Amino acid sequence: MTPFFLLLCTVILCTILYCFLFKKETISTRPPPPGPRGWPILGNLPQLGTKPHQTLYNLSKIYGPLIYLQFGSVNVVVASSSNVASQFLKTHDANFSNRPPNSGAEHMAYNYQDMVFAPYGSRWRALRKMCNIHLFSAKALDDLRPIRQTEVMSMTQEVYLHGKKGAVVDVSQVINVCSLDALSRALVGWKVFQEAKEAIELKAMVVELMQLAGVFNVGDFVKGLAWMDPQGVVRKMKKVHKRFDQFFDALMEARRTGKNKGEGRDLLSVLLNFLEDGADFEEGKLTDTNIKALMLNLFTAGTDTSSSTVEWALSELIRHPDILKQAQEELDSVVGRHHLVKEHDLPNLPLFQAIIKEVFRLHPATPLSIPRVGENVRDQRVPHTQKCNTAGKLVGYW
Repeated sequence: MTPFFLLLCTVILCTILYCFLFKKETISTRPPPPGPRGWPILGNLPQLGTKPHQTLYNLSKIYGPLIYLQFGSVNVVVASSSNVASQFLKTHDANFSNRPPNSGAEHMAYNYQDMVFAPYGSRWRALRKMCNIHLFSAKALDDLRPIRQTEVMSMTQEVYLHGKKGAVVDVSQVINVCSLDALSRALVGWKVFQEAKEAIELKAMVVELMQLAGVFNVGDFVKGLAWMDPQGVVRKMKKVHKRFDQFFDALMEARRTGKNKGEGRDLLSVLLNFLEDGADFEEGKLTDTNIKALMLNLFTAGTDTSSSTVEWALSELIRHPDILKQAQEELDSVVGRHHLVKEHDLPNLPLFQAIIKEVFRLHPATPLSIPRVGENVRDQRVPHTQKCNTAGKLVGYW
């Protein structure tokens, strides 16, 4: 076989592969938004680097607030300003409400049975309604206030006693235990972790899950490589999912056998009662998988995010002693030194609120949002940008 024949076969094979991977699903009279040229097959994936949000920021300075990228065979537009992002999140949210297929939702989130990755529809609305009523409504937040205050008091006493003895305090650990205890009492009705070591182990699981969810898995964008799992991401996802599944099975078994009866007003009690009553849950009956998937969302979203934000706030205050002094003076004048800060004090602490908002800006728990997929959209006009084609594209914002 001559070298020329081998070269010809290679060119033909690459051409066929390229056409298969990058065939266009929509035809538009408008060009896509501006963006950098990508690599063959992989597109712009190799250009993201280890800190994609910083890469996207730098690209927005060159190409503007709406950028077009190509991740393998997937067309992507990235909104890099609040004005443009609001067009996708508010003005045209109905057209960009679904999540794209991805390995994280399939292998970690119970195959799209959770609330974060569930398709927009009646089941998603039912899950959101359940959370709003029992966790996020004004009445629910007020009912859960004693739990939060008790756990903060417990944490403060622990820090005080350690300081009185001259012992070293692991601030990261006590904050993590406090947030997990408050969260678990709201979700399942009791303190899930009797020892700090157990809370640390769960936080490590949550961090691993969030890191895996943030990886740009090549198999999600180049379907021909998905079976190979070239980065080993899917294998790791299955392992961490198994650990979470065992954790949630144990929680549900403890409740059903009466080992832990909880406080009666927690979300797990409501969901299990709903399941045992056999009531219709929008698209069919509520299942154990639905419950575990929702618990996965809430535990992962409320664990590392809260504790890491508090840690960053303390770190920034130590780095800026002048701001720390002003914050202490505000607390002394508004709250005083004879009792702890309560939630009803917060509206009277404008500097304290500004500090928290600045921490959110400087150290967001998740700088990149979960992307959305555009449906039934063509030649969409996005204010502050040129008129361009966004049909069938993956939309990300940060």
